[in-house]
Amino acid sequence: MKTFVIGMALGFAALSAQAEFVVIVNPKNPAASMSADQVSQLFLGRSTSFPGGGTAAPVDQKEGSALRDEFYTKVADKNPGQVKAFWAKQMFSGKGQPPKELGSSADVKKAVAADPNAIGYIEKGALDGTVKSVLAIQ
Repeated sequence: MKTFVIGMALGFAALSAQAEFVVIVNPKNPAASMSADQVSQLFLGRSTSFPGGGTAAPVDQKEGSALRDEFYTKVADKNPGQVKAFWAKQMFSGKGQPPKELGSSADVKKAVAADPNAIGYIEKGALDGTVKSVLAIQ
């Protein structure tokens, strides 16, 4: 029993130590900040425009990545299975396509830096002047 309790404590400590991440846009994007709900609406295809106008092109992390799972849990309140089921239903009904997936935060940052309409998310430590943060999540 003692081993179980210690294991649970370590598990909770690992969960609380998850990395901070930021939602990023191109520096030319006029958006200065966004709410988690606004970001969620874009990544779930419920909106296609940035607040204040401009078409949004969401760029996702690779399915199965820890950052992607954490993003959808914290921003959209959906676990990986719910996200997968949501997009399966959307695609089957012809109501939308999931965001383009890229393999790493470096790939996402590069894509967002190259496209004024792109929006993505990366680890906070990867943030630099090539992109602009509009939302920070702990």
